[in-house]
Amino acid sequence: MLSGLTLWSGPGTAAPAETAAPSKPAQAMPAAAPAVRQKVAASAPPKTGEQPAPAPVASISQDSRPSLDASTFINTMRAAWTYKRLAEAGGWPSLPAGTVLKTGDKGPLVALLRQRLALEGDLSADAAASTLFDVELASAVKRFQARHGLPESGAVRARTLEAINVPAITRHRQLTASAQRLAGSTFAFGDRYVVVNIPSAAVEAIERGEVARRYVAIVGKVDRPSPIVETRVTAVNLNPTWTVPVSLIKKDIIPHVRKDPAYLDKMKIRILDAKGQEVDPKSLDWSTETAVNYTLRQDPGAINSLGQIRIDMPNKHAVYMHDTPKKQLFAQDARFHSSGCVRVADVGDFAEWLLRSANGSSAAWTRDGIDAAIASSARQDIRLEKPVPVAWVYLTGYATADGAVHFREDVYGLDAPKSDVVPEPQMVDVPATASIKPKRL
Repeated sequence: MLSGLTLWSGPGTAAPAETAAPSKPAQAMPAAAPAVRQKVAASAPPKTGEQPAPAPVASISQDSRPSLDASTFINTMRAAWTYKRLAEAGGWPSLPAGTVLKTGDKGPLVALLRQRLALEGDLSADAAASTLFDVELASAVKRFQARHGLPESGAVRARTLEAINVPAITRHRQLTASAQRLAGSTFAFGDRYVVVNIPSAAVEAIERGEVARRYVAIVGKVDRPSPIVETRVTAVNLNPTWTVPVSLIKKDIIPHVRKDPAYLDKMKIRILDAKGQEVDPKSLDWSTETAVNYTLRQDPGAINSLGQIRIDMPNKHAVYMHDTPKKQLFAQDARFHSSGCVRVADVGDFAEWLLRSANGSSAAWTRDGIDAAIASSARQDIRLEKPVPVAWVYLTGYATADGAVHFREDVYGLDAPKSDVVPEPQMVDVPATASIKPKRL
């Protein structure tokens, strides 16, 4: 037990109860934080027939604290120093493989869990000696789960056990690596901005320093990762066409056509030559990569790979945020399925937030207006009156102003250790005796 090394003091009241479906919250949810508007994915009304029920999505945090603000770098480096001390002092105890603990359990494993949670401040040090899994301990487990983007069940099962047993030195590396990725940032924080924390697979719409809306997202696969980006959202495209990137023509389109010659017709993808004239797919030799010399464009519609809304954010990586016809993927806890772009659940609501001041009128683009424009099937490009800054970041470890330290899985392997030596934080002068004390919100 490390006396006096509490990282943060969690709120005394219980965190929100576990939802019925497994979830992966975007970040921790303190009991005192005001509720953030939660969203579910929904398609625009179809032109005929009944409106479908909204597609299910993973539950998402209501925490009002952004994953990224102007103080994230310094807060994260301070946390890195504290975890460095933890690692050098021997870290924390692990629970045996296969451990399952819940309210009502008793015994030495419960006492070990209490000691473990007390070291990071999810449980008070005074409560660390008991051997009973009571309501207080369940609340502490929920706080731990919220900080790690896990379902807030209040019980210890496989995923929570795995997070509990991650060594302190690994957590230190995550914080240090995340801070290093922020070190060169020149992001223009403003009254309104957007953050995508890639490991959290979530989009945050931030106003006046608080998360106004948070959306479940789908981000890049391990072999097609979403990049770190800082740019501005400039426009919203309704009923967009999709021009297939050359890389995807090679990796996806050509293999599909080789298996099914009717694939392009089924997917409403046209082949255009340099003059913009349509080319018969049968005239191409699909045993080669000849198709990369043409433009492959998918028509607007429900099966369009971009869905019915595209968020334009010019950048050198040519990535953006958009809708998707595969809304069932939003219900998964692990949402790493895209080819680099970010798919947003309930993107229509997100578009309404972005367009709030478009054309000088807050009423110009209500959600109903956006849905009606989509239902017309006509492509429409709407420029934002004032571009909104957007940052895609890769934070596997970060700290908020109140001292809460958050962790996410290093899906892309960017935090891989170079050695077993505890690295020394170099980017900010924080005394080794510093401890993180939260501000009450």
